[in-house]
Amino acid sequence: MMMYDDDDVSVLEDYTPMCLSGQVSPSLLALKYLTYLDLSHNNFQGNSIPSFIGSLKRLTYLNLSQASFGGLVPPQLGNLSNLHYLDLTVDPYSSQELRVSDLNWLSSLSSLNYLNLEGVNLRKGSAHWPEKVNMLPSLMELHLAGCQLSEFPESLSFVNFTSLSILDLSFNNFNSTMPQWVFNIATLLELTLTGSELKGSIPAVAEGVLCKLQKIDLSFNNLTGNIRELAVGLSGCNNSSLEELDLSANKFNGPLPDSLGLHRYLRVLRLSDNSFWGPIPSSLGNLSRLVELNLSFNKMNGTIPESIGQLSKLTTLGLYSNSWEGLVTESHLRNLKELENLKLSSYRASSLKFRSTRGWVPTFNLSSIMIKNCQLGPELPKWLKNQKKLSSITLSGAAISGTVPDWLWELSQQLWTLDLSENRIVGKLPRFLDFGSQAIVNLASNRLEGSFPLWSNVNQLSLRNNLLSGPVPANVDHHMSALKYLDVSNNSLTGDLPSSVSRLKNLVYLDLSSNALSGDIYAGWTVMPKLKILDLSKNNFSGHIPCQMCSLLPSLEWLKLSTNSISGELPSCSLNCTRLYTLDLGKNRLHGIIPQWTEESLNSLSELILRSNSFSGRIPEQLCNSLKLHVLDLADNDLFGSIPRCLGNMAGMKSLEPYYELPPEFRSFYSGSIELNMKGRSMEYNELIPLVNMIDLSINNLSGEIPPEISNLSTLKALILSNNQLTGSIPSNISGLKQLETLDLSFNRLSGQIPPGMSSMTFLNSLNLSYNNLDGEIPRGNQFPTFNPSSFEGNPGLCGLPLSQGCLTPTGQDVQDHEGEDKGNEEDDHGEVWFYVSIALGFLVGFWSVCGTLVIKKSWRQAYFRFIDKMKDKLYLVVQLNTARLRRKLENRT
Repeated sequence: MMMYDDDDVSVLEDYTPMCLSGQVSPSLLALKYLTYLDLSHNNFQGNSIPSFIGSLKRLTYLNLSQASFGGLVPPQLGNLSNLHYLDLTVDPYSSQELRVSDLNWLSSLSSLNYLNLEGVNLRKGSAHWPEKVNMLPSLMELHLAGCQLSEFPESLSFVNFTSLSILDLSFNNFNSTMPQWVFNIATLLELTLTGSELKGSIPAVAEGVLCKLQKIDLSFNNLTGNIRELAVGLSGCNNSSLEELDLSANKFNGPLPDSLGLHRYLRVLRLSDNSFWGPIPSSLGNLSRLVELNLSFNKMNGTIPESIGQLSKLTTLGLYSNSWEGLVTESHLRNLKELENLKLSSYRASSLKFRSTRGWVPTFNLSSIMIKNCQLGPELPKWLKNQKKLSSITLSGAAISGTVPDWLWELSQQLWTLDLSENRIVGKLPRFLDFGSQAIVNLASNRLEGSFPLWSNVNQLSLRNNLLSGPVPANVDHHMSALKYLDVSNNSLTGDLPSSVSRLKNLVYLDLSSNALSGDIYAGWTVMPKLKILDLSKNNFSGHIPCQMCSLLPSLEWLKLSTNSISGELPSCSLNCTRLYTLDLGKNRLHGIIPQWTEESLNSLSELILRSNSFSGRIPEQLCNSLKLHVLDLADNDLFGSIPRCLGNMAGMKSLEPYYELPPEFRSFYSGSIELNMKGRSMEYNELIPLVNMIDLSINNLSGEIPPEISNLSTLKALILSNNQLTGSIPSNISGLKQLETLDLSFNRLSGQIPPGMSSMTFLNSLNLSYNNLDGEIPRGNQFPTFNPSSFEGNPGLCGLPLSQGCLTPTGQDVQDHEGEDKGNEEDDHGEVWFYVSIALGFLVGFWSVCGTLVIKKSWRQAYFRFIDKMKDKLYLVVQLNTARLRRKLENRT
């Protein structure tokens, strides 16, 4: 939109680019009376904007946008004092960079009405850009989107924008609060600050100050608080001009103000991806011109008001991912004649119900419908059959049962999305279908039967958790060449894995886990250049892992082959995948030593799981050099030797940085699950994998001591060393593992005392020290008395809570006379008898006789105090046991 007024300038709407290239000829200088120069949408191949353009003093219009100029913007452009229009926009897809050394030349363009430097690198002029453009009193439009600006001053000495109507500062790096002076520009009609790293709350503005604004776009920032201040500035207007309000993708909260319903010219209201709560204001039904309403991904609740049905111009209604309840009926949709896109879902399963009469025919004609976690069933709505423009259908978790009607399959050619996942749909899948180009089909978690379908034009296909059977077709590559994501896990597929799968050259993600597939795992495979995630776990595959695995799968990031019958040695050449983050080969028949990685491939490795194989030899110290390894599971093998001391150097165990997360485009398909033995049982981890730092070396033949260097792994969550032949004591500095939750040292040959400092490990909730040679008193502090006694059984020398065996507490005199204790044992036995006799005699000879005897006779004195200590320990044990029982009862009640 051009807001300047110049009779000499005409905009050629049907202009066709000439695709000029090379350099601009200086012969242009011969055109002394040139006022209009447009070289936009050409390809000048990174050549600089010629400085001689600054000599064309009569120019009023200069458009060099998206012409692939590069280098410095010549400051000579400041000589064009008659210029009304300047556009240097950089094509966002161009590899050329256009930049400035400063912005001093701008202040000379006093006649400028329109300035667009979108995509130009203004980093060197960032510190003073507001002052420079503030000196352009005639400026009506200012576009500085994506200019790498970093300064957004809170105040200006004076605001000289007396004509500015459009301000676009999107996609910059301000990292600051919203300045007050922006709202003081009285002439402003459009304000766009999308994705500019703004934070904090919106500044307070007086009532009615923003009445002239037609567009406010503050989306994709980090703005917080409620929108009360903004609502005040927009209220009290005799004639509100607001047409578009976009606050999506921020951190706003609070209820929506009723005053939103007063802006009768409002056409677009986007408030999605925030934390707004409360119900939808019924006043929104007054917005008769509203075309788009998007409240998705908030914390809103309550029922959906029927006043929504009054928005007769509405084309897009987004009420997705909130906590709605109650009913949605025909009354909510009856008058929405223009509706094209409907998105509706609730976090609260089964709380929202969609009800319509059997013969209802809506007045709208949808192109897209998305309803999730809403009771739409039990039947697939028949009114969808009349929606002739449908290209996207998502009815997930909608309590739909029965079979898919034929009319829906007949729509396949016009569909680019079909999602009926998480329902109770039965029946047999059609073998052949044609979908729209690059279609996404998700029928996961139903009870669909049949063989592997051959559906053309499908880009993403998920049929996991169904009842498919039979083999993977040998000609799958001919019918489904567009496949990028394929998930048919947890079905009953059988037979070999045909080599045709490897000829799906666009495949990025492949999950065939939890089936009954068999045969050689890599037989006949060819190069799959784009494959990143491969999960073939929980099948019956056999054969060897080939040396050329990394060359066959050069982009591989996630490899899960666990729970198969893969055998042979693991060649080191198969581990040189430089992008591999996760390697899970657990529960197979691999043997030999654990091979060496190249330094480059080891540095990308994040999770290594080789458990339940027959690997032998020592733990390779090379693993200590890994920068990102945070899950090391070598349990249930035949490893021997000592635990490398250098494990304490593993950088990945010293932080909770998510070294690898599934790309967003995978998350709707693949959870990236890993099965780990934690807290004494097998547990499946998905999104929390980056937070699981663990070492499991259990069920091997490891010997020697537990290296004290392990205490350097400050964020270790689980340390499992059970069922080995470890000796020595538990390192006294193990208490340095402050975040440890699971510690299992059972079934070893450890001796000595449990370090008292372990009582400070307050996150420890699973402890097993059973069947060692530990002795002494169990630490008393924090949660130790509440652990199950089985955590300490098989250690005859241990005493104290939670065991029933109490500990003897030595007296000061015992310590002093410890050296002569052995010598006096025999005398003590006889003395104890005389002690009891002396008690009876004491009643006859009196108190002083007894006390005198205790003073004179050392062995009697020791026996007496030993008796007192026994009574004290028994009393202490009774009190602690009752306290622990009471605490458990209270926890169970809560």
